[in-house]
Amino acid sequence: MPQQHPGRSTASRPARPDASMSLLTNVMDHSLDDGYAEAAARDVAAGRSGLPRTLNAKLWLAAGLVLAALVVTVGAVQARVDAPTVAKEREELIDRVEEGTREADALEERIEELRKSVSARQNEALERHGGDKGALTALLAGATPVEGPGLKLVVDDAKNTQQDGGDGPRNDSGFSDTGRIRDRDMQRVVNGLWGAGAEAVSINGQRLTALSAIRAAGDAILVDNKPLAPPYTVLGVGDGRKLSSAFRDSADGRYLQVLKESYGVRYNISAQDEVRLPAALSLSVRTAEPVKTGSP
Repeated sequence: MPQQHPGRSTASRPARPDASMSLLTNVMDHSLDDGYAEAAARDVAAGRSGLPRTLNAKLWLAAGLVLAALVVTVGAVQARVDAPTVAKEREELIDRVEEGTREADALEERIEELRKSVSARQNEALERHGGDKGALTALLAGATPVEGPGLKLVVDDAKNTQQDGGDGPRNDSGFSDTGRIRDRDMQRVVNGLWGAGAEAVSINGQRLTALSAIRAAGDAILVDNKPLAPPYTVLGVGDGRKLSSAFRDSADGRYLQVLKESYGVRYNISAQDEVRLPAALSLSVRTAEPVKTGSP
């Protein structure tokens, strides 16, 4: 028969539910470090506290509190006093900006008026000094609006401008293989229309002359320094059916077809019973004089 040890119960003592969390329980039960607790107990036993005990120390503490309160009060008062001044300066700045904007708008309107006046005088000069061919000279120079039968060519970027076009006509010209229309593409399109017999050409309402320039600025196409956005609508005055046939058969027309097949560039060409082209806005008039040869 087994012997029972004195002082021990045969029944097992139940375990604490938080026995596995003894470290966390110790931290919760003793939130204050023992060393800090002993120091606080010694201060209480010695009658010491955090507040100054001498009169001089109390006076210095009171002076510091008064100074801090004075600084805060002065800062608040100064901010309140300066608020109207800051608001007034802000309103004055807004007024100056708005006034400058109005002046810039007025100058732009004045420039546009002067440009139209100069264009009108240039047109008059061409018509007056052109003799019996004045109307034809003004037409070919782009100095007058023109309307009549013609051709409409709409050129647009590919739906997916990042697609890989592979080999194509752009590779030897330094173009990236994308479906985006470039300035050189539009140059070839316009030259193809001139070569097909167009009497006047415009792109997105911008009349072209013999001195017009088609350039690029990043991905944008500039016509006489004015940016154009796709789709590009090219109008040509002349016999629409003949223009269409001649352009399709030309090297530039075949070039545009290759762009469509290789890069997905979209275009549509159609004959029109009537198209209207405006006069060129920035028309430059040049004169020529005979060269004097020999001695007088």
